[in-house]
Amino acid sequence: MYDRKKLAGIATRRKKWQDEELASNHRKSPARLERFSTVSDEEIDLLYTPDPLSNFDYEEDLGNPGQYPYTRGVQPTMYRGRLWTMRQFAGFGSAEDTNSRFKFLLSQGQTGLSTAFHFPTLMGYDSDSPRAKGEVGMCGVAVDSLKDMEILFAGIPLDKVTTSMTINGPAAMIFAMYLAVAEKQGVPFHKVGGTIQNDILKEYIAQHSWIFPPEPSMRIITDILAYCADNVPRWNTISISGYHIREAGSTAVQELAFTIADGIAYVQAGIDAGIPVDRFAPRLSYFFNAHMDFFEEIAKYRAARRMWARIMRERFHAKDENSWKLRFHTQTAGCTLTAQQPMNNVVRVALQALSGVLGGTQSLHTNSMDETMALPTEQSVTVALRTQQIIAEESGVANTIDPLGGSFFVEQLTNGMEEKAMEYIRKIDEMGGMVAAIRQGYPQREVADAAFHFQRLVDAGKKRIVGLNAYTSEEGVPIPLLKIDDRVERQQVARTKEVRRKRDAKKARATLAALKEGSLTPSVNLMPLLLDAARGYVTLGEMCDTLRETMGVYTDPAIF
Repeated sequence: MYDRKKLAGIATRRKKWQDEELASNHRKSPARLERFSTVSDEEIDLLYTPDPLSNFDYEEDLGNPGQYPYTRGVQPTMYRGRLWTMRQFAGFGSAEDTNSRFKFLLSQGQTGLSTAFHFPTLMGYDSDSPRAKGEVGMCGVAVDSLKDMEILFAGIPLDKVTTSMTINGPAAMIFAMYLAVAEKQGVPFHKVGGTIQNDILKEYIAQHSWIFPPEPSMRIITDILAYCADNVPRWNTISISGYHIREAGSTAVQELAFTIADGIAYVQAGIDAGIPVDRFAPRLSYFFNAHMDFFEEIAKYRAARRMWARIMRERFHAKDENSWKLRFHTQTAGCTLTAQQPMNNVVRVALQALSGVLGGTQSLHTNSMDETMALPTEQSVTVALRTQQIIAEESGVANTIDPLGGSFFVEQLTNGMEEKAMEYIRKIDEMGGMVAAIRQGYPQREVADAAFHFQRLVDAGKKRIVGLNAYTSEEGVPIPLLKIDDRVERQQVARTKEVRRKRDAKKARATLAALKEGSLTPSVNLMPLLLDAARGYVTLGEMCDTLRETMGVYTDPAIF
């Protein structure tokens, strides 16, 4: 960008300015903080100039939108051609309750569905399991069988709406039920579009809703990759998620590094399973957190695109340009919401959403102001959706592509983010890859240490959170909260028992026997067997229990 002589002159003048004018000004008006740093506690300089960018190459480091290395965006026209998908997370109570919320959101201008399942479903248990008692419908929707999935998407054409489903351990079983609903609607699989999260590695690192150990879990994932490549070509088979890693307390660099390392592990697993990389890599997507440090987040998204493009082209020798493109969904940071002064959360979410848009996200979920206390009410989720719509229609930020590209500050943040994330990836490679690193507890410890460090900064008042440790007030502001009625559990348990009673018992037993036998034969793809079981109204818990017998159950290592 600049020749070395010019850069040297800029650096000299900057030092003189710091030593003379700035020092004089600081005596009159001292800095308000001893140290300025990002949310991740990365130190921020007073001023950014071009001198550290002496080796910066526009074509190699930025390029044009829609062209390698995609730092500026994966589509040539970005939001001038099409806005990001507004995909609000929804799921609570019964399938009927969530179906009503889906239809409400679509009527308000939402452009894609995103499904939250309750914890028993996430862990592979039916609602009538003793382990589910008191949890049914509380933090997501209860889905035990094809019957629930039919109700969940009643009146919603699956060839017209894309659906994202946040499910990991039992992702294959839920996906099979979704495909069975599409069949019943008369929708061919090649017209079905959407995403399953299906990212089991980050569960071991952060969220802890797992079922099976890593090796059999990776086998299920590669079965999904192969099945979708042949039968469901519009489906995003894995949403490689940094979101939950960040929610667990990681820094932005750790979120970026561990998420990309997870992606590397999935690509390698697919290749090792005999699937050509360009058959499945274009349908991998990513899911990132939008935290509070505005510029740090934007740099993270830009660095992620560039890193993935280089990794896919240089490490895995992918030839299809679509394999190089990192497409990602963003969700604003739930961990930043406060129960104190909850109206402040509207402002936090707006800033976080704006960082996602300026970072070039393909879809976005904005949290509701009440989500730190309960599932969102209809009113609060409408405000969250309107936040996206105001950004899209009124702010002007969607009128040009990567408007912060070329900023000395943003480019140096982006470069630094990539360098530090690649250091983590090299260390994970030395350990034998992400599965081996997880077995050793490495990413888990790193995240725990970062979370502890941040909490100490908050407790000491060095990181200020409005309403929590700064500008506090004694009086709370009451807001209405969504309550889940006890009837949900009673009705859900009754429906699941009725499904078992009315189905063809002989067929159900046969499909489970076939699933068990198939799981013992590595060359057998489990997806057709799971689809047969779903069609026969075999429950989620029954499918998972069958595989628990043959695959085992994961136990977290004692690492702390």
